[in-house]
Amino acid sequence: MKLSLMSLLALCLLLSACANVKPWEKGNLAKPEMNWQPDSMQAAMNKQVYFSKEASSGGTSTAGGGCGCN
Repeated sequence: MKLSLMSLLALCLLLSACANVKPWEKGNLAKPEMNWQPDSMQAAMNKQVYFSKEASSGGTSTAGGGCGCN
């Protein structure tokens, strides 16, 4: 009981620290290096390879032989 109460308190403390982004600090979050995929060309290439390999097993709503020649 005490462990779950402590973990709940720690979780609330952690989440409250993420909620206070000031308007003047949002510029730091908009920098290109903060993107999930900073290199869009590399991300597109990885996506093509992934979908080509997964197409033979269904992938994400694509069907095909999985050769990557589309």
